[in-house]
Amino acid sequence: MYEDGRYETGIANHGGQPSNEVAVSRETNYEGWAARDRVGRQWARLSGGQKDDDASHPLRRHGPSSEPQADPVGLPNRRRSTAGGVPTQDVRQPPPPKDREVEVVSTGAAQAAEHQNPAHHDTPMPAGGPAASEGEVDAYVSRETPPREEDDPPLAMEAMRAVQILNPSGEVTMPRPARSRVICVANQKGGVGKTTTTVNLAVALALHGNRVLVVDLDPQGNASTGLNVPHHAGVPDVYNCLIDNLPLAEVAQGVEGIPNLWCVPATIDLAGAEIELVSMVARETRLGRAIASHPEQFDYVFIDCPPSLGLLTVNALVAAQEVLIPIQCEYYALEGLNQLINNINLVKQHLNPALNVSTILLTMYDRRTRLADAVEQDVRNHFGDRVLQAVIPRNVRVSEAPSYGQSVMTYDPGSRGAMSYFAAAQEIAERGVREPVGRNA
Repeated sequence: MYEDGRYETGIANHGGQPSNEVAVSRETNYEGWAARDRVGRQWARLSGGQKDDDASHPLRRHGPSSEPQADPVGLPNRRRSTAGGVPTQDVRQPPPPKDREVEVVSTGAAQAAEHQNPAHHDTPMPAGGPAASEGEVDAYVSRETPPREEDDPPLAMEAMRAVQILNPSGEVTMPRPARSRVICVANQKGGVGKTTTTVNLAVALALHGNRVLVVDLDPQGNASTGLNVPHHAGVPDVYNCLIDNLPLAEVAQGVEGIPNLWCVPATIDLAGAEIELVSMVARETRLGRAIASHPEQFDYVFIDCPPSLGLLTVNALVAAQEVLIPIQCEYYALEGLNQLINNINLVKQHLNPALNVSTILLTMYDRRTRLADAVEQDVRNHFGDRVLQAVIPRNVRVSEAPSYGQSVMTYDPGSRGAMSYFAAAQEIAERGVREPVGRNA
């Protein structure tokens, strides 16, 4: 190896003649080399028109044959060839010496154009270099800017979902049934989402043009809390309707902020109603008569049942036409389902022949567990098309909403919980129009 970096060898050069000079392979081909070449040439022109000296340039110590030829746009050629196992430079031959002056002038013009249009370097070139891009420049599309549907920020998408759920125009976007649908939300197991389902489905239907009445038949009064309806001691409630025969119209209260929704609250007095109903005549039909005597016509009447199979739940089953069963995606929820179905069949045989299990809703679905998927498959295989396609996931917004006296539909309409209950309400509304209510269970 010589002091100037050349190696002593007998390998022929590109011209076929023996040569002791072998080009050193620059595998990384640092892009700054081409940029430094352009800067050196431009500085030479500005400093007095001096020509580019290949021999004196620190990056061109190996002669013209090893010089990386710059493309017209200033991008170095990265293609390599191998001759005898030794990496060499670009297979293209350098231009003849007589055209050297023309090349320097043309390169300087290209550099001047690049200097005036710096954005030219920001545009990615097609594969194959400028030679491959001739005639294809117009067809090349930059992928730096995503499509419009992917460019929407998450906040904008959440705002679109909120507008869809809240329906500020007040138009009837969910179909209204031909006659009133009285739906009993029942499950003797506690904590499966009966009250949450009742409140959110009622709000979703009311926001989209349906007239909805919620009857809180649970002594805990959670449905009244979720709708922000007063239910403290001394407030007329459903207990007065069952025991004192008070008209339901005098007990129902309008829900603030939702003009098409009313609620019949429940107070702690309802806890003793089951004992007092034992000695009354036609004790199982008292709630049904109170709902039927209401002067106004509702599209939907939701009855939130307590977590038991006592007289209050029997009153709700007798007054209803349909049963909606929320099922938590866990094993314990399936264990007591057979007993609930047996009680519904007993009520249907002796007290309410029109009753049927029309809707099954899966709640608290955790997609991270195999158990939730197994429970879903078992329920769908057993109940078939009565299971809603919409599944309610575990969502913290659904649990936070009652503490603010709201449903999740109004508390956070862009959340996953609100979207799931909105889809469930829409599916229930479409089924009521498409399928007959009196289908057998």
